[in-house]
Amino acid sequence: MTLTPAPLLGSLVHLHPDGAIRTERPEADTDLDRDGWLLMVARAESDDDVHGDHWECHTGGDELVACLTGGLRLVLRADRPGEADEEIVLAAGTAAVVPRGRWHRLALDAPSDMVAVTLPRGTRTEERTKPRVSGRPISP
Repeated sequence: MTLTPAPLLGSLVHLHPDGAIRTERPEADTDLDRDGWLLMVARAESDDDVHGDHWECHTGGDELVACLTGGLRLVLRADRPGEADEEIVLAAGTAAVVPRGRWHRLALDAPSDMVAVTLPRGTRTEERTKPRVSGRPISP
């Protein structure tokens, strides 16, 4: 078997439950019901690159978010309306673990290279502009 290098930046690395590891194109990120862990290494130049207009929540497991270069903020949504969101500043070389089931998003302080590792199964997203009642989004 001949091994060939794969570009890590801009790829997804799928760690399958059977022990196999495969790199995938970023478009595969839309399959949120896959089994196994997903590792993403990305370069972000603006909040648009980190989907800053959406909250996300991983129900399948915790998420590790690491800042390799630059600077970013991990924003944890308040549990109740009227409370302030919590922000964790991630400077280059630091990481934080988002607990399973916690709504969160990223915001950039500078162009950044980052790593994220999570179980994608059960991931939910929600637009930031949706109003909330009792900590739950209002259905349209």
